Amino acid sequence: MELSLFLSMLGFLWVAAITPGPNNMLLTASGANFGFLRSLMLLIGIMIGMQVMLLMVAFGVGGLILLYPSLHLFLKIAGSVYLLWLAWKIGTAEYEKLETNNAPAAPMPFWQGGLLQLINPKAWLMALGAVASFSLAGEAYRSSVIAISIGMALVNVVSGVIWLGFGTLIGRILRSRRAWTIFNVFMGGLTAGCVLLIWH
Repeated sequence: MELSLFLSMLGFLWVAAITPGPNNMLLTASGANFGFLRSLMLLIGIMIGMQVMLLMVAFGVGGLILLYPSLHLFLKIAGSVYLLWLAWKIGTAEYEKLETNNAPAAPMPFWQGGLLQLINPKAWLMALGAVASFSLAGEAYRSSVIAISIGMALVNVVSGVIWLGFGTLIGRILRSRRAWTIFNVFMGGLTAGCVLLIWH
């Protein structure tokens, strides 16, 4: 893949990764509730899920989604239900003081971050768009998919760290139970609002 095409692909992936969506709302809420280090496994899970989904798109499943619209509808419904469940979990998270030595309840495990990708229509569209727009034909196809995979990993780790850091900073500001509750309800509402974007 030529450098100019790779940089163009990075631009596309960066816009898709940094804009608000289910992943970024989840990372922000986790950073605020559990701190940066305890949320890193969630970020790793999201990145693994994105890589698995990209390979599925590149090597067949993406074609099935385009061929069978009912599969896309199922994906949207499953994604919506899962996001609403996540929104409820975020909005009802119990108040915990991050500065104490007692660790708060366990953060979301990495496998849930990975699972979200498999039913996240925004992530599927990101992978479909990247493969459709930036993969090369013929013998160069596999190497171009590897380049897309590397580009996706780069933008996901940078944008994920930004949103996670943003949430961690907010978590340090949340000193009172009331502020904590308002933030979690707000983040839960934003996560639930992502469902509207799925059906737009």
